[in-house]
Amino acid sequence: MGKFEIYKDRKGEYRWRLLANNNQVIATGEGYASKAGCKNGIASVKKNAPKAKIDDQA
Repeated sequence: MGKFEIYKDRKGEYRWRLLANNNQVIATGEGYASKAGCKNGIASVKKNAPKAKIDDQA
Protein backbone atom coordinates (compact mmCIF):
# COMPACT_ATOMS: atom_id res chain seq x y z
CA MET A 1 0.00 0.00 0.00
CA GLY A 2 1.55 3.28 -1.10
CA LYS A 3 1.10 6.74 0.32
CA PHE A 4 0.53 10.29 -0.86
CA GLU A 5 2.96 12.98 0.31
CA ILE A 6 2.12 16.69 0.25
CA TYR A 7 5.00 19.12 0.04
CA LYS A 8 5.82 22.68 -1.03
CA ASP A 9 7.95 23.25 -4.12
CA ARG A 10 10.50 26.02 -4.71
CA LYS A 11 7.76 28.42 -5.85
CA GLY A 12 5.82 27.84 -2.65
CA GLU A 13 3.09 25.83 -4.37
CA TYR A 14 1.62 22.70 -2.80
CA ARG A 15 2.25 19.46 -4.68
CA TRP A 16 1.58 15.80 -4.09
CA ARG A 17 3.49 12.68 -5.02
CA LEU A 18 2.38 9.07 -4.77
CA LEU A 19 4.98 6.72 -3.33
CA ALA A 20 5.08 2.93 -3.69
CA ASN A 21 5.82 0.67 -0.72
CA ASN A 22 9.55 1.01 -1.43
CA ASN A 23 9.21 4.85 -1.36
CA GLN A 24 9.75 5.13 -5.12
CA VAL A 25 7.78 8.00 -6.68
CA ILE A 26 5.20 6.55 -9.07
CA ALA A 27 3.06 9.66 -9.74
CA THR A 28 3.15 13.42 -9.15
CA GLY A 29 0.58 16.18 -9.22
CA GLU A 30 0.56 19.74 -10.49
CA GLY A 31 1.22 22.78 -8.32
CA TYR A 32 -1.66 24.14 -6.23
CA ALA A 33 -1.96 27.54 -4.54
CA SER A 34 -3.56 26.03 -1.43
CA LYS A 35 -3.17 22.86 0.58
CA ALA A 36 -6.93 22.30 0.28
CA GLY A 37 -6.63 22.35 -3.51
CA CYS A 38 -3.81 19.85 -3.33
CA LYS A 39 -5.88 17.54 -1.14
CA ASN A 40 -8.75 17.84 -3.63
CA GLY A 41 -6.34 16.75 -6.37
CA ILE A 42 -5.39 13.67 -4.35
CA ALA A 43 -9.07 12.89 -3.75
CA SER A 44 -9.74 13.12 -7.49
CA VAL A 45 -6.95 10.66 -8.28
CA LYS A 46 -8.19 8.26 -5.62
CA LYS A 47 -11.73 8.45 -6.98
CA ASN A 48 -11.00 8.30 -10.71
CA ALA A 49 -7.88 6.15 -11.07
CA PRO A 50 -9.60 2.77 -10.54
CA LYS A 51 -11.86 3.59 -13.49
CA ALA A 52 -9.11 4.96 -15.75
CA LYS A 53 -8.63 3.21 -19.06
CA ILE A 54 -5.29 2.64 -20.73
CA ASP A 55 -4.80 4.60 -23.96
CA ASP A 56 -1.93 2.71 -25.64
CA GLN A 57 -0.66 4.93 -28.47
CA ALA A 58 2.50 2.94 -29.09
